[in-house]
Amino acid sequence: MSWTDERVELLKKLWSEGQSASQIAKELGGVTRNAVIGKVHRLGLSNRSASGAAPSKPAPREKPAPKGEARSGPAPAEAQPAPQPAPEPAPAEKPATPARRPIIPAGQPLPPQPSANEISPEALANVREVEKKARKISLMELTERTCKWPIGDPATDEFWFCGLAVQPGKPYCEAHVSVAFQPMSSRRDRRR
Repeated sequence: MSWTDERVELLKKLWSEGQSASQIAKELGGVTRNAVIGKVHRLGLSNRSASGAAPSKPAPREKPAPKGEARSGPAPAEAQPAPQPAPEPAPAEKPATPARRPIIPAGQPLPPQPSANEISPEALANVREVEKKARKISLMELTERTCKWPIGDPATDEFWFCGLAVQPGKPYCEAHVSVAFQPMSSRRDRRR
């Protein structure tokens, strides 16, 4: 992907409208959020004013002349900044931004993860049975031989790790491996 003049202008326009780097990356296509952020900084657009418009681009610095050579052009004290175009008036309506997910306060149940339709009911039943027999250990008690499957809400006192014996080469016990690692073919089928 190259930053053509049209793409840079679109980036500036979207940034001045207050869109996030992720939204701009999606709009431009073929560019990552981090690439957008980097370009915004290189263009000098990183600070947004209260009105949502981007600040003007700083004047380019003059390179120092090599030793023994006189500088051509005006002296730095006489340098005039390039005239800036007048900012466009803000649109009457701001474009709708996607709603952000609310922060769930501690003690509130988290949404189910992962979705029950992705894991077989037998595996879920097996996991529930295993979790009744789990050692319920804390983070500080974890070792390379204990199942590291987190259970509960980390923001509450009822958060713990499974702690049963792990399968060789895996971080979880047999029951948790069955839900954590899925065969490649089932993942491909789900995408279709």
